[in-house]
Amino acid sequence: MPEHSSRTRLIDLAALDALTARAQASPRRRMNDNLHPHDGHPAHRLLNAVEPDSYVQPHRHLDPAKDETILCLRGRFGCILFDAAGAVQSVHRLGAGDACGIDIGHGQYHSLVSLESGSVMFEAKSGPYRPLDIDELAPWAPAPGDPSAMRYLRWMIAHFDAAKGC
Repeated sequence: MPEHSSRTRLIDLAALDALTARAQASPRRRMNDNLHPHDGHPAHRLLNAVEPDSYVQPHRHLDPAKDETILCLRGRFGCILFDAAGAVQSVHRLGAGDACGIDIGHGQYHSLVSLESGSVMFEAKSGPYRPLDIDELAPWAPAPGDPSAMRYLRWMIAHFDAAKGC
């Protein structure tokens, strides 16, 4: 049997369960597990466990190299695409029985919501990591920690209650 690189990792149910437990214990109610070796790596690949009460502020990636691919590994997610003024352009369910993923082009405002506890996604985009700039955050959406953020999260989730066929 060939020898494997020290970077080889099996992504199995035990790994998803452990990451989900860390997300459930986190104040942000989400947790990522980077598969890439460091933040400066040119290819970012990560698992992201997100609970239904975790708020991801709508944002965009302006760098032309930062298209983002998201695949649902377990559970169910909702992806909302917005125009520059904050109007909903489209909603997409990701998970069993729905689309399994989405590829989001740079410049597109988007957010993801967890529609089931224990949901885990795989994300891929180019590195290196850099925090979002102010012009990449949606100015019409509350920032995390803002008192209205949870109301906005409920509003985003409601789009998936109303859009059973999307």
